[in-house]
Amino acid sequence: MSNKTSGGAGKLVWGAVLLLVILHQDVWFWDTFEPLVFGFIPVGLAYHALISLLAGLVWFLATKFCWPEGLEEDASQSDS
Repeated sequence: MSNKTSGGAGKLVWGAVLLLVILHQDVWFWDTFEPLVFGFIPVGLAYHALISLLAGLVWFLATKFCWPEGLEEDASQSDS
């Protein structure tokens, strides 16, 4: 079983996770109700929706580039 996190993609994913953790702490939209995004979504809620979509993208990248290879083969070999 090989691990893919030693390359540049693993560092990029960890950097994106760190960036999302920092950006999630939004103190600038706490008291702001205006402007409304799309005319009805408060800006703080739209910001958190964007952070959630970005978190899903980062998780996809983590599974694509950093997930260890050969887990299925190891699991099937241990069952037999």
